[in-house]
Amino acid sequence: MTIDAETRASLITTADALADAARTATLRHFRSLGLSAESKEIARFDPVTVADRLAEQEMRAILSRERPQDGILGEEFGREAGSSGLTWVLDPIDGTRGYLSGTPTWGVLISVADADGPVFGLIDQPYIGERFRGGLGMSEMDGPQGRRVLKTRPPRPLSEAILFSTFPEVGSPEEGAAFRRVSEAARLTRYGMDCYAYALVAAGQIDLVIEAGLQPYDVQAPIAGIEAAGRIVTDWRGGAAHDGGRILAAANADIHAEAMALLNGQ
Repeated sequence: MTIDAETRASLITTADALADAARTATLRHFRSLGLSAESKEIARFDPVTVADRLAEQEMRAILSRERPQDGILGEEFGREAGSSGLTWVLDPIDGTRGYLSGTPTWGVLISVADADGPVFGLIDQPYIGERFRGGLGMSEMDGPQGRRVLKTRPPRPLSEAILFSTFPEVGSPEEGAAFRRVSEAARLTRYGMDCYAYALVAAGQIDLVIEAGLQPYDVQAPIAGIEAAGRIVTDWRGGAAHDGGRILAAANADIHAEAMALLNGQ
């Protein structure tokens, strides 16, 4: 859909307001003594904390005032219909395991999507004070070193690449085996950074992120940020990724093609 200048300004201002509110809510509990979590699942530990719920509630309250015509999809409180054709996709803490552990690698994910996918995305790391924005003509980050334009890395062979994923096992045994084909060909593989790894792709620090089993709220903000910074996020077969699932985020088309071929056993 076409977004006019007034709507563009409103979306960006609102996204920053959401990120500011979530930053306050999450820092209130980060590294606090006695912070506990419930698990959303029985078979594995999928934690949620009071901070996850509080941050999403704060963001939804702002949207109800500033953008009541828009829909909302949030990890903690689900979907709310809108009438504008735009939907805010919210993950109040992406990386709750890291949040519980006290590592500053979790983040707040905020994106705005139309029927074709995300048009704007924001990744915020409250503790270190970094904010990455992409889409609607923007590609920039703010942090302790000031503001700078985001631009992904230029092409290089996979043998010289830095690859990230959240979990070493990646997904199913078959997905894990596919990931290892890429990992064994890369120069360096690192784990456990959640959404911050995607921010590093947009910032030109790393080359690839490969994951499986993601939800739309896990990936829509990173998609917007990386595409605005110059490159590509798809599923493992090169298709659209905004509905989640298997994700391949790459700094450039060359390394994307090389990694995708290995993921598919070629």
